[in-house]
Amino acid sequence: MNIACVHPNLPLATRGAGPVSRTGIGGLLYLRLHGRALPSLLIGAAASSKTMAVARNLLNLKSVSKGFGSRSVLHDVTLGVAAGERIGIVGRNGDGKSTLLRLIAGTERPDAGNVTRARDVELAMLGQDDELDRFRTIRDALVGARADHEWAADSAFRAVLDGLLGGVGLARFPHGIESAIAELSGGERRRIAIARLLLDGPELLLLDEPTNHLDVEAVDWLAHHLAARRGALLVVTHDRWFLDAVCTATWEVADETVHQYDGGYAAFVLARAERDRQAAARDDRRRQLLRKELAWLRRGPPARTSKPKFRIDAANELIADEPEVRDRAELLRFATARLGDKVLEAVDVWLAFGDNPPLLHDLTWRLGPGDRVALVGVNGSGKTTLLSLLAGALEPDTGEVQRGATVRLARLSQDSAEIPGHLRVLESLEEVKDVATLSDGRQITASMLCDRFGFRGDLARTPVRDLSGGQRRRLQLMRLLMAEPNVLLLDEPTNDLDIETLTALEDLLDRWPGTLVIVSHDRYFVERVCDDVYALTGDGAIRHMPGGIDQYVQSRRASAATAAAPRAPAVATTPATPSLGGGATRAARKEIQRLERTLERLGAREDELHAAMAQSATDHNRLRELQSELEACVTERDQVEATWLEVAEALEA
Repeated sequence: MNIACVHPNLPLATRGAGPVSRTGIGGLLYLRLHGRALPSLLIGAAASSKTMAVARNLLNLKSVSKGFGSRSVLHDVTLGVAAGERIGIVGRNGDGKSTLLRLIAGTERPDAGNVTRARDVELAMLGQDDELDRFRTIRDALVGARADHEWAADSAFRAVLDGLLGGVGLARFPHGIESAIAELSGGERRRIAIARLLLDGPELLLLDEPTNHLDVEAVDWLAHHLAARRGALLVVTHDRWFLDAVCTATWEVADETVHQYDGGYAAFVLARAERDRQAAARDDRRRQLLRKELAWLRRGPPARTSKPKFRIDAANELIADEPEVRDRAELLRFATARLGDKVLEAVDVWLAFGDNPPLLHDLTWRLGPGDRVALVGVNGSGKTTLLSLLAGALEPDTGEVQRGATVRLARLSQDSAEIPGHLRVLESLEEVKDVATLSDGRQITASMLCDRFGFRGDLARTPVRDLSGGQRRRLQLMRLLMAEPNVLLLDEPTNDLDIETLTALEDLLDRWPGTLVIVSHDRYFVERVCDDVYALTGDGAIRHMPGGIDQYVQSRRASAATAAAPRAPAVATTPATPSLGGGATRAARKEIQRLERTLERLGAREDELHAAMAQSATDHNRLRELQSELEACVTERDQVEATWLEVAEALEA
C-alpha cells in the first residue's frame, strides 16, 4: 500500500472547464411490468447547468498531460474534486486510471500542466500493492503506542475492526493483534492496509482496486462504510455493484481524457449510451454491448439503478427492440442435448487438511445441464477447494464426485498455468483451436475472439511475455473458451479485468449453453451471469440462497449479531467514561432522544437550505447568505453529533 499524507503549501486554483464532457443524471421511477419491479427512466433536463451549493474545492488538475515513452496516456486534462464527492474511476486496462490517481496523490508528476491542492487537505492513497512492513505486527500497523483501553473503547475503531478484521479480538488471525505481517495471506494484508487507511481518516481518500482479495461480505461492509463516510473519495474499481453502492459521480478515462458523469455505474452506462447515440459512434460492436448492458439495467433489480435525468424517449429508444439478455429455455435445450441429464454430482463428501476440522462434511451438491450458479462464502470456507473437487484436481476423504459421460470440463483457477512466453497472443489462441462454434451454430475465429476481448491490431501480435497481469488473465480465459467446454468452473474470473472486457465476457456467456459455476466477489457479475446462488457457510455444508447475494449478506449479518450478543469483550479494557448509575442512565437516554430530535431538525433545515440555494441560482447575494447559514447549520450538526457520541459511549460503558 502506498500511503501519502499530503499537506502541500500550494494555492488553490479555480476549478476550470476543460476538454471533459459532463452529463447530469437524476432519479428513477419504478413501474410494475409483467409482475416484476422494473426501473423506468425518469428523465429530465441535464443537470450540468444547475447551480448547486458550492462545496470546498480540495484539488484541481489544470491542462495536465502524462505519457510513458512514446505513448500518451492523458492529454490536456482539467478537472477538480470538491469536499464530500465520492467519485468512481472506470476505463479500460492501460488507459490511465491508476496514473490519474497517482497524479492526484502527488506520487507521479505530470509532463505538462499543474496539480494544485488546498493548503490544509489531508490525503492518503491505497495502491494495488500494499507496503506493510513484513517484520512488524498488526498492532504496530494499526494501533501503534495506543493503550488497549483507548483503542478498544473507540467506537469508530471498533467498527472498522468488526467490519474487516473479525472484531476487537482479531479472531480471524492466528495470534490476534500480535500476529506478524509476514504470516498473513495477500487477502489478510489487504484488509490490514484498508483498515489502517480508514482509521487514519484523511479528508481525501484515494483507493486503487480496494475490493481485490476481499470476499462478498467484506465488500458489502466496505461499501456501506465508505458511503456513510464524510470525506471525499476517489476509487478505481471494476466492481460495478460497488460503484453503484458508493459513488455519486463517475469519471471515465478514455482517449487520453476524462469524461465526467453524475451518479454511479448505472447512471454512467445510461449517459454513455446516450452520448454514443447522439454522436453516432463508429464502433457498432461497442454500441451493441452498451444497449445490452442498458437493457440489463432496465430490467434488473431496482438496486441496480441510479438517477438518470436525460430524456426518457431517447433512452427507451436504445433498448426498444433489445431482447432479454439470454433465452434461458433455448440454452437449457442446447445444454441438455450436449450434456444429458447428469453433469456433476458431489455426494456425501468429506474433506479435511491435516488435523484441522473438516472443511467440507456431508456435502451433497448436484449440478444439472444448463445450471448457472454462483458459489459464495467467506475467505477460507472452501469455495476453491470445492471447485478442485468438481474438476478432479482433488479427491474427497470420503464420499464421491461423479461426472457425466459427455462432460468436457474447463477450469479457470486463480493461479492458472503460465502460457508459453514466446508465443504471440493470436498464436497462443490458435494453439488451442483456430475456429470455435457457438451455441447458435455461428463460428468464431481466434482473431475475432482477440478483437472482442480487446486484443486488436498490433496487440494481437504481442508476445505473451510482454503482457500485463490483467492481459494474461484475459488470454487465459479466452483459451478456455476456445476449447469449447460444456462445463465451466471459473474462480474469480473478474480479477484484473476492466469493465469493457467484463461486458464482452458477459455477452459471450449469454450465448453459452452449458453448466457454469462461478466463484466471485463481484456482485454485479454474479447477478448478471448466474441464475442461482449457493453459499458455503463455514460449517462444511452448502445452502441454496434463493434471494441471491442480498440474502447471503443478510444471513451473515444475522449470524454475526447472534454470535456477538452473549460475547464478553475480547480485550480487558478500562472504560474511557465511568459507568452510569440508574438515574444517570435514564437522564442519558433522555439526552440521547433530545439530541436525535435536534439532529432531525438540523437535517431538515439543511435540505431546506439546499432547495433555497437551487431556487436562488441567479441571485449571488442571496446565495452567499444561504451558504453562510448552511455552514453554520453544518457546524451545529457536527457539534450535536459529537455530543451524541460522547453520551452514547457513556451509556455503552
